[in-house]
Amino acid sequence: MASKAIRFGTDGWRAVVGDTYTFDNVARVALATARWLRKTGAPARVVVGYDTRFEGRAFARHAARVFASEGVEVILSPSFVPTPAVSWATLANGCGAGVVLTASHNPPEWNGFKIKAGFGGPATPDQVAAVEALIPDAPPTGLPDPDGSPLVGVHDYGREFLDVVASRVDLEAIRKAGIRIVHDAMYGSGQGLFARLLGADRVVALRSEFNPGFGGCPPEPIERNLPDLPRVVVETGCAAGIANDGDADRIGMTDERGRFVDSHRLLALLLRFLHEERGLNGDVVKTVSTSDMLDRMVEAYGLTLHTVPVGFKYVCEHFVEGDVLIGGEESGGLAVKGHMPERDGLFIGLLVLEMLAKSGKMLSAMVQELFDRFGPHAYWRVDAHTTRERKEAALDRLRKEGGLERVAGRPVRSVETLDGFKHRTDEGWVLIRPSGTEPVLRVYAEAPDEATARRYVETTVTELGL
Repeated sequence: MASKAIRFGTDGWRAVVGDTYTFDNVARVALATARWLRKTGAPARVVVGYDTRFEGRAFARHAARVFASEGVEVILSPSFVPTPAVSWATLANGCGAGVVLTASHNPPEWNGFKIKAGFGGPATPDQVAAVEALIPDAPPTGLPDPDGSPLVGVHDYGREFLDVVASRVDLEAIRKAGIRIVHDAMYGSGQGLFARLLGADRVVALRSEFNPGFGGCPPEPIERNLPDLPRVVVETGCAAGIANDGDADRIGMTDERGRFVDSHRLLALLLRFLHEERGLNGDVVKTVSTSDMLDRMVEAYGLTLHTVPVGFKYVCEHFVEGDVLIGGEESGGLAVKGHMPERDGLFIGLLVLEMLAKSGKMLSAMVQELFDRFGPHAYWRVDAHTTRERKEAALDRLRKEGGLERVAGRPVRSVETLDGFKHRTDEGWVLIRPSGTEPVLRVYAEAPDEATARRYVETTVTELGL
């Protein structure tokens, strides 16, 4: 029987463990990655890491065996590590690629295979397509034992990465300001890292144990997945709450009152901090699902804005090719000038804390200042889990009709199709786009207030029969 075709989604190949995500299929993808390195003439050296998912270490060791069988040197982490550590180590060690065995924010039963390019960020769409085209129908056989292979070396690059992060953030200013935080690791690979950098006495840890089932909750740092974070921040009198996803490249936060601060506001806060306080310039890059507040800020600052499809690999391309001050996406992935062209939930969290320390203000006050200056922006999103048939029927309708004519009774003024169907009204917008890995339609909306944004989403879900 022929093997199933493997297709990469928005960020890597992901599948359900024991179904399509098997040792054989991981080997097929690793073999394609090794052959891609050989074909391009890139250094025959890779960094391999993994997060806290089920059998992550075993899958990583199996991938290492495949690389060694193809004559590719492997730098393997001795334990789980954040994805940004793999990206940094790939560049720092002059590797042709990095590989992370992770499904990021997907449900616990999933795992995945992310590829990092030699420049220390997500592989470009062209690079991913080239690897995909080389995936063989059958897995390799006769693989060497990674423990006995001279090409497989175990190295704690995760510890070295923490040193780099510490050198790029003013930790002393954070400590002097007396800032204490709650960190919700969501059972992911970011567990313990804030405490190691700031001191255990300054960090209240939540979900910081090894639990491959993630407590039954997808490790995505969005408000509905963080039931305890707001309460614990208020109860302990902390300045903020920080949550990271399964591989710690994304971030969500709460202010000192326990109110969620999403990535739209974090992007805007850091853009203001970097430009107004640090005096830095550069382009701003956002995905199509990200706040229009950035558009207003870029206009006020005289900077250039680039809007790209969803997927940090599209943001990363601008970092690699141009001069970017800040870039990010709605789902919690942010990057800034002076670090690396990669999402990093640890670094971004610390940078926000530095901003608080140096401003002497509370996070809630800084968010309100943004609204006072650039106008109110409220956001709502629903991931409509449905059948594949209903998902395709809704997409077929949108394609045939060129989008919806009205949203929540408001006339649609224009429809953008850069990625999905983005409907603009006089008040805001609603975006409909499919998940690349699941039978899910994601519906996002922005409006001047939360009630309107929520109504935009709910009426759209109903209209599409989801």
